[in-house]
Amino acid sequence: MNKTKLPVGYKPSENEEFMNPNQLEYFRQKLLHWKKELIGEANETLASLSEGGILEADLADRATVETDRALELRTRDRARKLISKIDMALERIEDGSYGYCEETGEPIGIKRLEARPIATLSIEAQERHEKMEKIYRDE
Repeated sequence: MNKTKLPVGYKPSENEEFMNPNQLEYFRQKLLHWKKELIGEANETLASLSEGGILEADLADRATVETDRALELRTRDRARKLISKIDMALERIEDGSYGYCEETGEPIGIKRLEARPIATLSIEAQERHEKMEKIYRDE
């Protein structure tokens, strides 16, 4: 993909062509930055977990440390899944499908992508999806 140089302070708006080269580059950079942050946090976790065993003699302190580690590992697992979704969004930027709803093909919308740059469904399709999940979950 041809890398576009963004104007300083560029923010996508609804008043320009949807998914023009500036918007695509803006979201590409946003996703890459988010991925870099997540990988940095994962590396910090790995370093702290590899610092050795649990040295606390007190049973309550040991339990607290083990609980903290388990929580940290769950958080890292969520981050790993998020990185996978970021990678898929970056692939969609490359193949030209980024920003369009997987179900309807309609634009997802700038505001939604700003809030959730890995979104694959428009708000309407997401709401339908969640409503169907709730119906089947309640049965």
